[in-house]
Amino acid sequence: MKAENLQDLIRRSSSTRQYFMSLPVPDQMELHRYNEHVKTADQLHRYAEYLQSNGRL
Repeated sequence: MKAENLQDLIRRSSSTRQYFMSLPVPDQMELHRYNEHVKTADQLHRYAEYLQSNGRL
C-alpha cells in the first residue's frame, strides 16, 4: 500500500502501526522527521533498519 506519508501509512495499516509502535521511541521520533519520505511499509522497514544500524538517518 502506498500512502501519502508516514502518518497516513500508520493510520491506514494496523500491521504497519504495530511495527512502528514496536520501535524504540527515539527511532519513532527520528522517523517522524522524514514523514513525507515514508510512503510504504517497505520504506518504513528500510529506514528503521538503517536507524538501528547507524543511529540516525
